Amino acid sequence: MPRKLLLADDEEDILLLVAATLGGGDMYNLVLARDGEEALRLARKEKPDLAFLDVVMPKLNGFEVCRQLKGDPSTAHIKVVLLTAMAQEADRKRGAEVGTDHYFTKPFSPTPILMKVEELLGPP
Repeated sequence: MPRKLLLADDEEDILLLVAATLGGGDMYNLVLARDGEEALRLARKEKPDLAFLDVVMPKLNGFEVCRQLKGDPSTAHIKVVLLTAMAQEADRKRGAEVGTDHYFTKPFSPTPILMKVEELLGPP
């Protein structure tokens, strides 16, 4: 059974690049969101195994989406990876404070993304 991954980013190019990196198919079932509210709603409905969240999104930012997911017993199990251009140490610290499982900065390479999914979820 494929693992379910939520990808949330308001930049269509980034969303498509991450989706292409993960490939979907037999290993991953991808759910796409284009703003923070949609990401939170889909995470609550779909219960993905892992969520990739941009930090700067309309409606709710990735920090707030992560905080709400980790604070709700029904979604606290979802692994959260922030994927963002916000690279300051204060941003990384805030990510840790809201419960993120990993923090990638843009630009990113596809190989570490795939390796992190496997590290967090185990082999497909």
